[in-house]
Amino acid sequence: MGDVKGFLKHGREVPSRRPVPVRLLDWKEVYEPFPARALQTQASRCMDCGIPFCNNGCPLGNLIPDWNDLVYRDRWRDAIDRLHATNNFPEFTGRLCPAPCEGACVLGINQDPVTIKQVEVSIIDRAWDEGWVTPVPPSVTTGKKVAVIGSGPAGLAAAQQLTRAGHAAVVFERADRIGGLLRYGIPEFKMEKRHVDRRVEQMEAEGTEFRTNVNVGVDVSVDQLRADFDAVVLAGGATAWRDLPVPGRELDGIHQAMEFLPWSNRVQEGDLTLDDIPITAADKDVVIIGGGDTGADCLGTAHRHGARSVTQLEIMPRPSDERPDANPWPTFPMTYKVTSAHEEGGDRVYAVNTERFVGDDDGRLRALRLHEVELVDGRFEKVEGSDRELECQLVLLAMGFLGPPKDGLLDELGVDLDPRTNVARDADFATNVDGVFVAGDMGRGQSLIVWAIAEGRSAAAAVDRWLMGQTALPSIVAPTDRPLV
Repeated sequence: MGDVKGFLKHGREVPSRRPVPVRLLDWKEVYEPFPARALQTQASRCMDCGIPFCNNGCPLGNLIPDWNDLVYRDRWRDAIDRLHATNNFPEFTGRLCPAPCEGACVLGINQDPVTIKQVEVSIIDRAWDEGWVTPVPPSVTTGKKVAVIGSGPAGLAAAQQLTRAGHAAVVFERADRIGGLLRYGIPEFKMEKRHVDRRVEQMEAEGTEFRTNVNVGVDVSVDQLRADFDAVVLAGGATAWRDLPVPGRELDGIHQAMEFLPWSNRVQEGDLTLDDIPITAADKDVVIIGGGDTGADCLGTAHRHGARSVTQLEIMPRPSDERPDANPWPTFPMTYKVTSAHEEGGDRVYAVNTERFVGDDDGRLRALRLHEVELVDGRFEKVEGSDRELECQLVLLAMGFLGPPKDGLLDELGVDLDPRTNVARDADFATNVDGVFVAGDMGRGQSLIVWAIAEGRSAAAAVDRWLMGQTALPSIVAPTDRPLV
């Protein structure tokens, strides 16, 4: 390493967030610029640990010590080459990944870990600014055509790898723009969509074809798809959301998070104004049920709508501030976190369960009734006497996803499902249907963006091998791998 004593001399430092009153006036990303010299200092904290557990903590197998050292030595061009060797889209992961690599950092055993995520995003942002990110078209073409269903991170990664291997990759997206949840699920303040747009432009220049507003199985039949393409990669995500079937669920004012979030993204795309969206938090008391990332996305979005109050409910108890004994290094730390959205306001209430929704005579939501719970022998039990009502006019359900939709495309293809109702696949990402492969959340279940990209890359290698008998594409993970997170 460039400075073997860097971790002894310097503490962890991350970029400042823009002041809350300022950033709530817009939808721009929340972080202030981070000086290059400060970043090099942070990169110097990467210690000569001998066994870099961060490599294993990262599903992509990112060469983290390599590019930390290169940044410290001011060799940025070499750093982006190392970063792109394992990650097609570091500008996505550098903004959205919860950084299991940092949880696995050896320095994190008894100190604050290296700011790996910030180094990563700074490398790729500089590479774009310097013009180092250019199309990488294939030197030869194979004459083979591959259909990629879904344009989220798994689909984009698979398509880019397949195109670079010389195949004609065509990405089908049922929405009107490319990106999947990157486009219409992730709020602009977490990742501005210009990052997606320029990757799509790069991929188009390399030869990848994108077809939007195409719902495969409806607009294009499965028979036509199989006739036109030599192989198919299913990368449609896990979009079947978990519902809350309690009394009053039919009341007006209760929506799934993914019914709420895309409208604000469309405002930022210029499709409509904030005053025109059909589901708004403006001047309302909002309750978000679910304490994960999607709930935090709803929280930040509700703030920017101008909500009167926002309360986030979670059935689990509040996480501890430090690692519990059952969550040792190098597993991902399941500790209490304050995201930028939580910093902006709102209340978080833990260990509560929603019993029913309460409405007015006109069918509009007025409140929800909840009670406290406690874990007893692995089961939630009601705390007697803890019942209360929480006034609200908008409830957002952010309780995760149950896998891919089971009708339509999957039924017509005839693919098997695993016991968790995801698309079943073998160690080569192949389904039971010859020539049909699956990557990302559609086969794995709801997971991290970094896993989606890793699986997209690996599935592309499997497809290339199936088509050509061999492959030079890297295969990072197998479906049987178990992450540290």
